[in-house]
Amino acid sequence: MSATRFLARMSLDTEVGTALSDTRIRLLEAIQREGSINRAAKAVPLSYKAAWDALDTLNNLAPEPLVSRTIGGRQGGGTQLTDYGRRIVAMYRALEIEYQATLDRLAERLKEVDGGDIQAFQKLMHRMSMKTSARNQFSGPVTGLRTGGIDYEVRIQLDADTEIAAIITSASAENLGLAIGREVTALVKSSSVMLAIDPSLRLTARNQLWGTVSTVHEGPVNSEVTLTLPSGRSVTCVVTAASCKDLGITPGLRACALFKASSVILAVCE
Repeated sequence: MSATRFLARMSLDTEVGTALSDTRIRLLEAIQREGSINRAAKAVPLSYKAAWDALDTLNNLAPEPLVSRTIGGRQGGGTQLTDYGRRIVAMYRALEIEYQATLDRLAERLKEVDGGDIQAFQKLMHRMSMKTSARNQFSGPVTGLRTGGIDYEVRIQLDADTEIAAIITSASAENLGLAIGREVTALVKSSSVMLAIDPSLRLTARNQLWGTVSTVHEGPVNSEVTLTLPSGRSVTCVVTAASCKDLGITPGLRACALFKASSVILAVCE
């Protein structure tokens, strides 16, 4: 089994956003090598506009310019790092080396902890770093794959008592490399989730998750309702304010979140 290692990727954030990141440092290093923003942008790679925007941000935030530009002349003009810019790059890389050494020491310490699992910790970091507009995000292993010709039904285990199902195309299943036991993330938009409170209702929605209403954020037209499932996970749906009133949706009420298997989007981490 190959060794597992955390890899350092630093960023320096300010109140107006990220100032220094690995991408911007690589852009500065490429400018120093190439002497041209256009060639440096291609080397990173970044679009020409994104490279210019990054340089403008760096120069605006720094107490001294990191990049100097010359126009025309015998050499035809170009772009180079200033002495200050070269020092910033050198300090960033030095900090990165120390950061990596710290992560390596942490990895060694985790091996000594009872039950310490570096891969499980990395998996958690992958889940937490994913950014998506979908309000509901669930992760778990694939426990079932059933082909229907064009489509695949995929079952994902959320906990010992809860599975959800997704319907995706065969091409998507192949592209994602789905297999039994593969860890996937399931995304469900809150607008795709319906709410019911009557256990006797027979519905066609493949996914039916019972829980307790934990929060209700009321709006003039729609309300956002969050259920807490027995496992501690939560699922959020958007329903009309009128429906909330008619159903008597209040915190503490037992309710069911319903969504179709075709409303589930699957994602995997490489």
